[in-house]
Amino acid sequence: MSETLLRVSGLKTYFYTASGVAKAVDGVSFSLNRGEVLGIVGESGSGKTTLGKLALALQAPQQGEILLAGQPWSRLTERQRQPLRSRIQTIVQDPLGSFNPQYNVAQLLQQPLRLHTTLTAADRLSRAQALLALVGLSPDLLTRRPATLSGGQRQRIAIAQALACEPDILICDEPVSALDVTTQAQVLDLLVALQRRLHLSMLFISHDLGVVQHMSHRIAVMKDGEVVESGSVDQIFRAPRHPWTRQLLSAVGQTPLRYN
Repeated sequence: MSETLLRVSGLKTYFYTASGVAKAVDGVSFSLNRGEVLGIVGESGSGKTTLGKLALALQAPQQGEILLAGQPWSRLTERQRQPLRSRIQTIVQDPLGSFNPQYNVAQLLQQPLRLHTTLTAADRLSRAQALLALVGLSPDLLTRRPATLSGGQRQRIAIAQALACEPDILICDEPVSALDVTTQAQVLDLLVALQRRLHLSMLFISHDLGVVQHMSHRIAVMKDGEVVESGSVDQIFRAPRHPWTRQLLSAVGQTPLRYN
């Protein structure tokens, strides 16, 4: 884990509202190494989703910098970012809302391949079939539209789509929170297996301590736009230093749900 793929330094993003200034992200710094999963945990409104958008360069920070593979990711123009876009992908909470409803599964999986590769149509289809197998789905689903699939199947397709161009980093924003507990466990176990098999780096964003514990090597705890504590999973769960971390742990009885 010696190679740093993502480096975030002093990020600040404020929103100005009728009631005053809302500090969405306030001086956040961290690094993400190759093959590492960094869990970002916090309550609703803590700034974790905004942090994910900043990491994806879907939003520009007002202060601070993000480096992607040593490149000034947050300061590049969108045209300059395009060659790097395939290296950092996202898995969202509600894939149905992000999928083109007119596309079937084959078209969805080939969409990033058309954008970021020079594969032929036949090779794109072959890659789509391989991606379905990678996430444990049958090739029979290629002709189906997402609306006809279960929530778990849609989330697996979203994972397959994110992996289509073999990214280095996945930004996972509450990727299982809309699923039932049994399906959550299955999708989380799939993500763990893929992370190890493909040596992926992940920024895993969740409000659920049990999920973050299951997925992460390190954890950063956010509150009111700040990272109030960070450390290894063992340190956060066994010897939390910040009162807010201890409060989050006490809310789950200090025995977060494990998925095994």
